[in-house]
Amino acid sequence: MKNTPASLHADAHHEHIPALCVSHVPVFNHLSPEALTVISNKARMRDYERGQFIHRAGESSDSLFIVHTGRIKVYRLAETGKEQLVRILEPGDFAGELALFSSSSHDSYAQAMQASQVCTIRQVDLRELLLQYPDISLHMLAELSRRLDTSEKQTAAIATASINARLAQYLAGLAQQEGSAEFSLPMSRRHLASFLGTTPETVSRRLGEFEAAGWIRQSGQRKITIQDLDALLSLD
Repeated sequence: MKNTPASLHADAHHEHIPALCVSHVPVFNHLSPEALTVISNKARMRDYERGQFIHRAGESSDSLFIVHTGRIKVYRLAETGKEQLVRILEPGDFAGELALFSSSSHDSYAQAMQASQVCTIRQVDLRELLLQYPDISLHMLAELSRRLDTSEKQTAAIATASINARLAQYLAGLAQQEGSAEFSLPMSRRHLASFLGTTPETVSRRLGEFEAAGWIRQSGQRKITIQDLDALLSLD
């Protein structure tokens, strides 16, 4: 069957998607266009519907996956079955990096929060790319160090800090990240509660108390303005 101009354009667009996928990733986007093309040839794109799993705990971990569009939540399940959110991946974020170092199994679940497109690069291909472009290793180590620091702080906070302090520190961290006292929560209150190790009702109640005290102002379900950062950071 003869391709029409429209179908040729669609095919070209689909072929270009992996290149766009890897170019958005911080560990790759410093590379030359030629290097990105080499990497894109190793990537495979897949569409996921909302609720579909990219992987489950216990499944073989043999690929790096990169979010191109949509949002992916990564979480673990406690023995009680309670969900503990680890992080939410946005376009340009990646996971599955442990496959670089050894053949192992996933210890978490990765699930699409909405219709998403995900690129995957196999372990064997990624190792070849690290040898070919050593700078990738340095950028990946920097990202893994950042994640380890975040994970350690989250674990310590859940173990030792009150929910007031955990929520206040989280809000202060978002303000610092955005460079503004006004920002939007990047996740629902249900997911925020899971991330902080509490319940949605407690999160809503504490935010209401912070607002009543004049420390923050809320607008809608997600928009927050910090009005008294010192008061928030003094909570223990």
